[in-house]
Amino acid sequence: MTKSKKSKIYNLLILVVIALMLIPQTRKPIQVVVNKTIAFFVKPSVIEASERTKLSSYKWSLQDINGNQFDFKTAEGKVIVINFWATWCPPCIAEMPSLEKLYQHFKSNDDLVFLFVSNEDKEKLYEFMVHEGYSFNVYQSISNYPKTFDVSSIPRTFVINRSGEIIIDKSGAADWNSEHVIETLDNALKAF
Repeated sequence: MTKSKKSKIYNLLILVVIALMLIPQTRKPIQVVVNKTIAFFVKPSVIEASERTKLSSYKWSLQDINGNQFDFKTAEGKVIVINFWATWCPPCIAEMPSLEKLYQHFKSNDDLVFLFVSNEDKEKLYEFMVHEGYSFNVYQSISNYPKTFDVSSIPRTFVINRSGEIIIDKSGAADWNSEHVIETLDNALKAF
């Protein structure tokens, strides 16, 4: 194939992708695929011990989509994974399968708390969860979250150790079901 022909094919592919991105029905699925590809290569890193922030408060009330209340204070002394997300957010959707697998791996451990937090309508969240087949609980804030969680963009995920230190603070999509994250959580659970 000549260079000119390859160039034309490449340009045509770029135009097709741009056209698909302009069509509202195809934009979100394309963004999800792109973010899944990126998330596959992005592994959350652990914050150095000297640079960690410690939670100053566990004062936070949440409610799951079934109306059950959760007092964040009950998670004190446990390992906590908090994911702030939304159903309309392509990077959030892209990382959800890996978060579901991570949740499945640890769901029977009472010393590990998963909080998936969204501010969307309960019905919309419920429909999304059923459609995607996710089994973790989704929560909405009833009160303001601790100021330590300065969430200005989503997805944003925090992993907190038993001492209340944020050991992972990741914005954007990532692969949460990696050996590195599982090992980090296992080590955090062993501490104390």
